[in-house]
Amino acid sequence: MTDTKYSNRSIPRISLRDFNSRIGVITAELIAAAETDGFFALVDHGISEAEIETQFAAAERFFALPDAVKAQVPFTHRNTGWEKGAQVRPSTGCADQKESYQMQYGAAMDGVWLGEADLPGFRAQSLAFMRRAQHVSEKLMVCFARGLGFDDDYFVRAHDTSRPSAQTVLRLLHYFELDSSIPTPEGYYRAGAHADWDFVTLLFQRPGQSGLEICPGREAFTEFGLGDTWTRVEPAAGEIVCNIGDLLMSWSDDRFKSTFHRVKTPTDPATDYYGPRYSMAYFNQPNTDCEIQGPLKKYPKVTGSEFTKAAMKRNYDALQATKKAMIDHVGNGHSKGGLVAAAS
Repeated sequence: MTDTKYSNRSIPRISLRDFNSRIGVITAELIAAAETDGFFALVDHGISEAEIETQFAAAERFFALPDAVKAQVPFTHRNTGWEKGAQVRPSTGCADQKESYQMQYGAAMDGVWLGEADLPGFRAQSLAFMRRAQHVSEKLMVCFARGLGFDDDYFVRAHDTSRPSAQTVLRLLHYFELDSSIPTPEGYYRAGAHADWDFVTLLFQRPGQSGLEICPGREAFTEFGLGDTWTRVEPAAGEIVCNIGDLLMSWSDDRFKSTFHRVKTPTDPATDYYGPRYSMAYFNQPNTDCEIQGPLKKYPKVTGSEFTKAAMKRNYDALQATKKAMIDHVGNGHSKGGLVAAAS
């Protein structure tokens, strides 16, 4: 595993206080963050700490269910449902050691909600929280639209969660606890380095459950940021950590930067968090039928469906390349570490 270099930099903290009267200042701050770091933290966004903790409690209730119950709502091609240890990152060739449950709006969730008998109140609570996250997201969309010279509602219309073509996702995540008294197994990853392919991601974290690390977009010079300088992003109560996704990078003609990030694998009991880690990521995905093209038309116009399919294909192709490299590495007489996990 490559040694990590760290910086003590901080990411921009942007207040959404008095949004309507301060929209010019907020827009300028968001554009600056998008052009440089690709990451920023939101405060004064209108979602209370109590609301966030209530949704975390709902997530804990879901993940505490027996696997046999959660398996009734398996992950589907619609990007919804539950998975456990099934997401393999191209950056590692190994499965992330976590479980997750993905929720959308509308018909995409048909048959993917657990019943009230198994999880009373969960569906209503989660949809209410999703709507709160959507409200914050739409404020960001107005600012990014202004920054790129589009009409204020341009991105809001392209991410309309009331329409059947909506693809936006709330993903609940549970990273498994590790025993700090024994060495971390070789090839163990909480979440390998990756960039998101959505418009912008809103990440909710629990204070004390650290692990998120970022490699800002303008400073990543190697594939997946390996060997580059990373920054730890400690959870703070009530903050929403946001990152630009590949979609907004493309939509801005590469002016805004989609940023590598990961969840650190704990290896040092003196500094790392080994306990269970819960987080929630709200991925703003485009409506399938919206049209995507930046103001400079650097890239051909595509629909939301076409963009998502292309992003998934890039991820698949990168994963196959990683697996081939690992097989070649073993064939040249090197250690087999990680090969079994990649093949499984």
